[in-house]
Amino acid sequence: MSSDEMHHDHEKHSKHDHQGHGGHDNMVEDFKKRFFVSLILMLPILALSPMIQMFLGVDWRFDNDLYVLFVLSTVVFFYGGWPFLTGGIRELKEKNPGMMMLIALAITIAYGYSTMVVFGWNGNQLYWELATLVVIMLLGHWIEMRSIMGASNALEELIQLMPSEAHKLDENNEVQDVPLAEIQNQDRLLVKPGEKIPVDGLIIEGKSTIDESMLTGESLPIDKDEGDQVIGGSVNKEGSLVVEVEKTGDASYLSQVVKMVKEAQESKSRTQDLTNRAAKWLFYVAIVAGLVTFTVWMLLGYSVDTAVERMVTVMVITCPHALGLAAPLVVAVSTSIAAKNGLLIRNRVGFEYARNLNAIVFDKTGTLTKGEFGVTNIVPSGEYTKDEVLQFAAAIEQNSEHPIATGVVNSAKERGLKLKQVTNFESIAGKGIQGQVESVKINVVSPGYVNDQNLSYDTDHFNELSEEGKTVVFVLMEDQLIGMVALADIVRETAKEAIAVLKEQGIHPIMLTGDNKKVADWVAKQVGIDEVYAEVLPDDKANQIKKIKDKGWKVAMTGDGVNDAPALATANLGIAIGAGTDVAMETADVILVKSNPHDVVTLIDLSKKTYRKMIQNLWWASGYNIFAIPLAAGVLAPWGIIVSPAIGAVLMSLSTIIVAINAKLLKA
Repeated sequence: MSSDEMHHDHEKHSKHDHQGHGGHDNMVEDFKKRFFVSLILMLPILALSPMIQMFLGVDWRFDNDLYVLFVLSTVVFFYGGWPFLTGGIRELKEKNPGMMMLIALAITIAYGYSTMVVFGWNGNQLYWELATLVVIMLLGHWIEMRSIMGASNALEELIQLMPSEAHKLDENNEVQDVPLAEIQNQDRLLVKPGEKIPVDGLIIEGKSTIDESMLTGESLPIDKDEGDQVIGGSVNKEGSLVVEVEKTGDASYLSQVVKMVKEAQESKSRTQDLTNRAAKWLFYVAIVAGLVTFTVWMLLGYSVDTAVERMVTVMVITCPHALGLAAPLVVAVSTSIAAKNGLLIRNRVGFEYARNLNAIVFDKTGTLTKGEFGVTNIVPSGEYTKDEVLQFAAAIEQNSEHPIATGVVNSAKERGLKLKQVTNFESIAGKGIQGQVESVKINVVSPGYVNDQNLSYDTDHFNELSEEGKTVVFVLMEDQLIGMVALADIVRETAKEAIAVLKEQGIHPIMLTGDNKKVADWVAKQVGIDEVYAEVLPDDKANQIKKIKDKGWKVAMTGDGVNDAPALATANLGIAIGAGTDVAMETADVILVKSNPHDVVTLIDLSKKTYRKMIQNLWWASGYNIFAIPLAAGVLAPWGIIVSPAIGAVLMSLSTIIVAINAKLLKA
């Protein structure tokens, strides 16, 4: 039974501590409590069961011990078995028997028959079977619901990164530090350089660059001015801002993300459907096998007591403990592996679909590239070397927080260049920056500044770099050009590796971007993609995905922005990079938390392994019935071989152990 069905079942049918449990946390705690209470009671039930004592070769009988057994088993049946009994009733009303109906049938027959035996019927009670079945099934459902919650923890941790206080401005523009919980809509907050923005809001004063990488996956800091919106949790890099509060608490971006992911992760798995179908058929098999067994034993002249015991044994044994654990255990293990590898599975159907992919379409900016500047070309003029040009530029840029400055400084550090000291640093509005390095005036300026000063430079080389989508800055010494530095969005090393592996696996990589063709072709060449669709408008991205699907291919779309959302929704599998924007996340099936394109390869591999493990477990879980049911029915009775319920329990336990071990063997 899937978690969304369980939620529906609990809200509709529970009468006691289930009422009012709207949250998934309460459901998990409820199943946990029922599991441990039933587990504690199971131990004396096993110890007091005559059949188990006989199997162990011990005698712990005492006066009225069966009545004690009856009381303990009654608590387990009604308290531990309550979710399954109510679930079975719902499935019966819907005329769609599944796992809950199968469990309810088995525990009801075991409890009813055993109670009849305790109060006078001739036979062997099966309370031990009831207790073990309830405990195993509670464990399975508890594991399943815990795994659904587990992958949300990465996003919930983002909430912890929010500042605890905010600088609130009063009517006199005086600053007061107040707890975040006291902030309300329309309040005005001061956000200083380097601080996290405490809430979602609107800039009403100031301008700055904002780092939203933690939230949107866009590594390149974004220039923000008056009238622009900011997201709580993003980092103010440069200037001071006054922000008017728009959203707080549960209405904020981060809270909505956590809520959305929790809800989406409760989507039903295809393999869970497969488990339900298996349970449905086993339910019919149990009814038919039980009736046939009873009829045959009666026709053979045996007593009603014997015929009933055989029938009960068959019907109880048909409900395999392992079937209740087959899918949940694999889901739990695969979800844990996925989370450790930075894969946030929102839609298990989509995740399972990853194993069938023929093509993967990648957005360029922020997906195949880092979304941050890095130096790609240095063109020196005159007597200076490339390293000297970069060293002078980095010396000036180290005092700036601009993304271009960060790219220049980082590139210099990567080359092992020492950053020289700068004095008299100042910014030239809209044109660049300047300062003194070793008593020499150095400028790092834009093409506009160079043209205004009528300085000569290699225009052909400049135009060639610009056409590749690169940003070019000029380095001047004492107002004389000493070189050009070209920067571009850095290609992720992991993107090259991912594309190479996908090609080896026969999966066709495609680039789909709104950037100009020359930029797209340059990036595609860097990573090894042969098929490129450039200058594609956001609305056309989804149409392009449709065209690829029309070839009969199973397609995944990998992107990070709002403009990728339609394509993510259109593809067979939508993958959001770096948590993406809120819109991208809402339409994605899987989120790559680490913004690592190589995780796409990990995703496909894990999808294949998870599906394989689930199918194996379903066979192990229900396959034993092929042998257990005929043996329990007594097909070997003419040869003096009758399988006791205790032996049936051993077979069932063996199946459960195999399923558990097989699930744990799943590796990334």
